[in-house]
Amino acid sequence: MKEKINSILTIAKEKLNSANEMQALEDLRVKYLGKKGELTGLLKQLGSLSAEERPKVGQLVNQAKQELDERIKEKVAEIKEAELQKRLEKEKIDVTMPGKRTNIGYKHPLSQVLDELKEIFMGMGFSVVEGPEVELDYYNFEALNLPKDHPARDTQDTFYISENTLLRTQTSPVQVRVMEKQKPPLRIISPGRVYRSDEVDANHSPLFHQIEGLAVDKGITMGDLKGTLETFAKRLYGEDAVVRFRPHHFPFTEPSAEMDIQCFSCGGKGCRLCKNEGWIEILGCGMVHPKVLENCGIDPEEYQGFAFGIGLERIVMRKFKIDDMRLLYENDMKFFESIK
Repeated sequence: MKEKINSILTIAKEKLNSANEMQALEDLRVKYLGKKGELTGLLKQLGSLSAEERPKVGQLVNQAKQELDERIKEKVAEIKEAELQKRLEKEKIDVTMPGKRTNIGYKHPLSQVLDELKEIFMGMGFSVVEGPEVELDYYNFEALNLPKDHPARDTQDTFYISENTLLRTQTSPVQVRVMEKQKPPLRIISPGRVYRSDEVDANHSPLFHQIEGLAVDKGITMGDLKGTLETFAKRLYGEDAVVRFRPHHFPFTEPSAEMDIQCFSCGGKGCRLCKNEGWIEILGCGMVHPKVLENCGIDPEEYQGFAFGIGLERIVMRKFKIDDMRLLYENDMKFFESIK
């Protein structure tokens, strides 16, 4: 029996020495030390031995099992250490090597310019206010002095959801909501998406962005409006920017005007960028119509105000010299890289 025990132990050790994987070690443990293992099986044969041989043989089997178990544990530790060293070698980092540049995103041109505009107006005391894009007809039109029979109410220009619900065509409804809830003095800008039923082309889109401004206080004049917008233009385009105001008509302001900026490409001489006019229209503005103030519960005899509306896409196109609005929405990374 002793020779059999030694033979099993010798063969097991030889197989252990050649084992290089954890699964192979587990197979050897089961083969020799498991419930049905070879050494365990010898213990089950002790009953066939004499009373004198039984304890001696049992002791030899247990010693062999203990020796083999310890050797298996040592081998497990050796394999784990080898795997660790291999992984450390693979993951080794040379801290003296230059780092790899990580490509990170950057703001969309629309967001860049919008943030710049916000900073300009906030520096002049305006606060930023937002409102719903799905709007009531009253706030989008009626409260702004646009009755039901006004030409601007043509359903071909507006996305109606129901008779009294629509996608806002301007951010002016935000101004109305603020004037209803807050008493003057007021100085706000209301940026956001607006919707109109326009065909998609180089200068039009059914979805675009506006930044509308409003100031209401005692003693406000057209001079305050002009001074505010001239300051805005110089902050945006530089101190040498030249602007002009042309009479215009808007139902919600009286008097009303369009503000142009002298073409920064030709200096007013006329070129392709300004369509040979020397000036580029950038926004509409005017003094808030007394009827609009009344609709919002503000006494026009006591308070006056001015308002303006800026098309964000138009400003972005001028700033980056983009000649097609669609480029801003087509997610062409080559295009964005070219104007970054």
